[in-house]
Amino acid sequence: MNRFTRSRTTLGVVVTALLVAGSGTPVEAVEAAGKYPAGCPWMDAHKTADQRAKLLLQHATLDQKLRWLDEQAANSPAQTSFSGVTYPVQVPCTPTVVYTDGPDYVRGSAGVTVFPAQLALAASWDDKLAYTKGKTQADEAFRSGKNVILAPGISSSRTPLAGRTPEYLGEDSLLSGNLAAAGINGLQLGNKNAPVMAVVKHYVANEQELDRQTSSSVIDGRTLREVYNQPFAIAVAKGAPGGIMCSYNQINGAYACENPILNNLLKGDTGFDGYVTSDFGAVHSTGPSLTNGLDQELNRPRFYTPATIAAALDAGQVSAAQIDGAAFRVVRAYIAAGLFDHPLPATPSTSASTPQNKAVAQSVAEQGSVLLKNDGATLPLSGKSKTVAVIGQTASNTPTNGVSAGTICAEGRDNSAACPNPVAPLDAITARAATAGTTVTYNNGADPAAAAATAASADVAVVFGYAKQGEFADRTTLALDGNGDALIAAVAAANPNTVVVLETGTATTMPWLANVKSVVEAWYPGDQQGTALARLLYGDTDFSGRLPMTFPKSLADIPTNTPAQYPGTFSDGSTTRPAGTSEIRQVKYTEGLKVGYKWYDAQGIEPLYPFGYGLSYTSFGYQNVRVAPPVKGTVSVSFDVRNTGSRAGTATPQLYLTLPAATGEPGKRLVGYAKVSLKPGQSTRVRLTIDAASPDHPLGFYNTATHAWDVAPGTYGVQAGASSRDLPLSGSFTVS
Repeated sequence: MNRFTRSRTTLGVVVTALLVAGSGTPVEAVEAAGKYPAGCPWMDAHKTADQRAKLLLQHATLDQKLRWLDEQAANSPAQTSFSGVTYPVQVPCTPTVVYTDGPDYVRGSAGVTVFPAQLALAASWDDKLAYTKGKTQADEAFRSGKNVILAPGISSSRTPLAGRTPEYLGEDSLLSGNLAAAGINGLQLGNKNAPVMAVVKHYVANEQELDRQTSSSVIDGRTLREVYNQPFAIAVAKGAPGGIMCSYNQINGAYACENPILNNLLKGDTGFDGYVTSDFGAVHSTGPSLTNGLDQELNRPRFYTPATIAAALDAGQVSAAQIDGAAFRVVRAYIAAGLFDHPLPATPSTSASTPQNKAVAQSVAEQGSVLLKNDGATLPLSGKSKTVAVIGQTASNTPTNGVSAGTICAEGRDNSAACPNPVAPLDAITARAATAGTTVTYNNGADPAAAAATAASADVAVVFGYAKQGEFADRTTLALDGNGDALIAAVAAANPNTVVVLETGTATTMPWLANVKSVVEAWYPGDQQGTALARLLYGDTDFSGRLPMTFPKSLADIPTNTPAQYPGTFSDGSTTRPAGTSEIRQVKYTEGLKVGYKWYDAQGIEPLYPFGYGLSYTSFGYQNVRVAPPVKGTVSVSFDVRNTGSRAGTATPQLYLTLPAATGEPGKRLVGYAKVSLKPGQSTRVRLTIDAASPDHPLGFYNTATHAWDVAPGTYGVQAGASSRDLPLSGSFTVS
């Protein structure tokens, strides 16, 4: 039995269908009679996915097998011509499969919920919420006629300038791997009669947009495994995605989609038994790609056509067994995900969003927003503030210089088409203020002097700052867009009670920080942004978000602070490609294991705000830690968390581990976390387990001498608390 089947059996999910594809016959009736459509033994739902895939391929010709190696040909069984490439009709009883992009929402579909950016979900530190978001998004995808989602996305946030940072889940392997796995389980297991399959992206060391197709990530084997492969390994072990997408970049001189690590590391050491598909246009060869582990070419056939593969067969570059293996992995994944047994709706919905789904988007926005500063208890806003000035382009749905609330709805490119009418913060704050007897004034912030005048006439000023980013380009600065830093400085100079709401897809440097009372990081907060922010600002719900990435004080402090590390250099030492050449940019990962908070810890650099940081409307105390001696590779750590404030709130206790110095590991690593909601004065005992056998290898390091994960003897330090820099509890244990 393959791992896809096991994961569903363990969770008690039985793969059944409403209709056998194309037959109109309820599967329940077919199963009751012990039958399946004539000539389609692979539709016997009593068999395992392995057995069904083998049966299908036994009935297929070579060219029918080749259809599975291209996304378009695999997913449109009745069609025979794709971009001028001709195939025979596929074997019967095969499904229509429609891919869609969608780390944050079902892209390219009308009437769907626009959820906050994945980075906001990461800031929730909530695996259950990630599952719910995945389940909700899958529901909308299926009803919109899509049953494969290219999501979730995983990166290690090597540089905060990377354009796609908001699409990913932060800088820590454990947090991003766990959240990715939970999201995968929500996508694939959340709606058993409307199944959707997940394809995780982008594998691997795909950490910048600049020259993403013409750069090589130069990286040592230990760093590759411990930092960049690690979150994928956790997602595979805990989520069993049907597919993984290889990335555009080279790794150590070989393109990701024809790199031997697909077989050796991903399918070998990591144990991934789904299929590998390419990013669009990321394939550069036929024989090397297929030989090294690429199973499917995304979109139109170019390198995986019948003619090119036949030529590779004739030249001895590939074997029939390799073709069969690739086709088998694709078919098995589709069957295991339920796509063969649950056909897409005949008429896709154009209004899949529901009030319940929008409530999930609101919950992600609420739980993912991070309160970074709150001097003088300026927040929550209350009836004592009789006038509130709301300032900034992204607060309103009325565009100013082309910028509005929809611009930063999800990923930081212009989202006006996908998010034409979000709940604007201005509207929601105005409605909420009315219940508190407060008057709201608005200024779009285009003229800082006029904005300052509006702010000066109010008791409290709430000013919105934004920064757009997304695919195709990296940022060049951590400053705000639209002269936002100058706007905030002007407002703060005019009103001593200034609250800043940041809507960004990465860290920002905040040169005005000392002059404002409160700061909220809301990321890209989705189409329910206004409702969520109004509830947070007025204290109707507590701030429970915690940073999933470090905020540096300046670009000079980040791990990739030399030209060789980022953006990478060429043979002449320049960061500019020599004229008239197609030379590959060399991006050297010389910071090694020192990524994210590990860099700041190892270098003794004080960040602006540390990984894991976030305030609440109440306060929490940590005490009475106990570290139990290791038992069969498992260490139990327990401690008390008490709400020491005057209102209910949610704490996110975090557990970090420091390995023996002989391992060469930099600083500490996150090995556990929880979320606990407590009433004033209430205390709870938090128990977190460090399991050496866990796929995140909490006690382990990659031993380059043995080429395997290892556990070193010695003393391990344990710390627990509220963030990576606020760890009042400590203990230790010994591994002999």
